[in-house]
Amino acid sequence: MAEFTLELNDDQKQVRDWLHGFAEDVMRPAAAEWDEREETPWPIIQEAAKIGIYSLDFYAQQFFDPTGLGIPMAMEELFWGDAGIALSIVGTGLAAVGVLANGTEEQIGTWIPQMYGDVNDVKVAAFCSSEPDAGSDVASMRTRAVYDEAKDEWILNGTKTWATNGGIANVHVVVAVVDPEIGSKGHASFIVPPNTPGLSQGQKFQKHGIRASHTAEVVLENVRVPGHCLLGGKEKLDERLARAREKARSGGDRVKNAAMATFEASRPAVGAMAVGTARAAYEVALDYAKTREQFGRPIIDNQGIAFQLADMRTQIDAARLLVWRASWMATTGKPFTSAEGSMSKLYASEVAKKVTGQAIQILGGNGFTREYPVERMHRDAAIYTIFEGTSEIQRLVIARTLSGMPIR
Repeated sequence: MAEFTLELNDDQKQVRDWLHGFAEDVMRPAAAEWDEREETPWPIIQEAAKIGIYSLDFYAQQFFDPTGLGIPMAMEELFWGDAGIALSIVGTGLAAVGVLANGTEEQIGTWIPQMYGDVNDVKVAAFCSSEPDAGSDVASMRTRAVYDEAKDEWILNGTKTWATNGGIANVHVVVAVVDPEIGSKGHASFIVPPNTPGLSQGQKFQKHGIRASHTAEVVLENVRVPGHCLLGGKEKLDERLARAREKARSGGDRVKNAAMATFEASRPAVGAMAVGTARAAYEVALDYAKTREQFGRPIIDNQGIAFQLADMRTQIDAARLLVWRASWMATTGKPFTSAEGSMSKLYASEVAKKVTGQAIQILGGNGFTREYPVERMHRDAAIYTIFEGTSEIQRLVIARTLSGMPIR
């Protein structure tokens, strides 16, 4: 009988402890400052690069962990440190996943290193999918990519929004419409190289949470990129579009679009981020409940507090198990027959919002002040139920997968 274990191996434990140390010693002391500044924490990213955390090699090692637990373990520890700073460190990974999911080996080898830069000159990358009128409704995307056959170039026009690192990135990965007649199946992903004319940053958003992470619009005005910047290549695109058109004529609808391929690969990782934030808030609340005295005894002696903490810990552990299952399934090639990736993201994100809110309640008036970190954690947690597919979208994906019906 095959051995079953949920215990991390020695190498994984070593990486986990290393990341935890960086989160505790470098990220946490700086968290409140960069949240107030609402700026990209370049010095922290550089520190992460110096010790090898912010690097292609590190994420590749975690990505190719045969158990599938490398990435979720890393995300949990970094986001336990601070969600805003952590997103600045890992935000490049979404663009990298976009290239890994859709690009050729040559494109992967060419562009992903440029997303990170080096220790002396760190860079970031941006994945640009959402638009002012097309967030969850990807079929409404308006950014167009038109092929100039004479010059073997693609011309991109449109506006992207909610782009992590948008406008400050060295490399932008942009999802655009190449065939509007077949809806979301007519999308493709493009690399926009550094310093390409026509790409500019639009509005930078002032956010409720994750304020140390740069989020902005990206404006594309007659942006010309070489033909080799189409992820996957034109031959593969033409074949995919032909299949999609045939499916559309026959009533089928099974061809995935470029953005969805990226999100499917990243949803368990977002779940792990949420677990990290929830765990951080729970630990603050637990320590506070043990030391805060009311009516002559620690407040944890009251069932009303103790039971809340019991539920918080139970929900965090359950969320982690869902994330680990989905990550293991993705790595081992098991199909998400019940939308397990969306399940993990849905549950973990809802747990993060609930647990951080409970932590504020346990701390009472102190929890409502910026003197304690749970206020910031609660603001940060709100994003997990929104980005990379809202909770409502996750439920829709799960329901459609389970029922086989086009639920709307």
